[in-house]
Amino acid sequence: MSDIKIMVNGGKANAGPPLGPALAPTGVNIGQVVAKINEKTVSFEGMQVPVTVTINSNKTFDIKVGLPPTSALIKKEVNAAKGAGNPKTDKVGNLSIEQLKKIISMKEDSLNSTNQKAMAKEIMGACNSMGVYIEGLKAVDAIKALNEGKFDDKF
Repeated sequence: MSDIKIMVNGGKANAGPPLGPALAPTGVNIGQVVAKINEKTVSFEGMQVPVTVTINSNKTFDIKVGLPPTSALIKKEVNAAKGAGNPKTDKVGNLSIEQLKKIISMKEDSLNSTNQKAMAKEIMGACNSMGVYIEGLKAVDAIKALNEGKFDDKF
């Protein structure tokens, strides 16, 4: 049994590098592996998704799809191609509390926090380094507002 870990574009894996060359020596049907990866990652279209392909000794395989990085989820929500070059002065988007909660629900198991407000601060911290505002506020100000109870009715 061996594991192959790769990053693929959601729903758009193909037999080219890095996947094809990594799978070729294992003897599995590359087309079947690619089709299964695309089936499992289609909901993450437009994002890089970590995938682990486990090759079993009998030439069968299992696919485990991880979650995209928090930054990819934020970019998708604000329709930004990338984060700001200078997040202190540039703004690439504005995240609503509802969008923030959606990201929290997707990343809940992989965040280091134990409650929704603390998880929100983690996501807001990522927004800060990307030039993404939250409810029209700079991320640092949104964190202060969260600490002061401004968004308590949302969590």
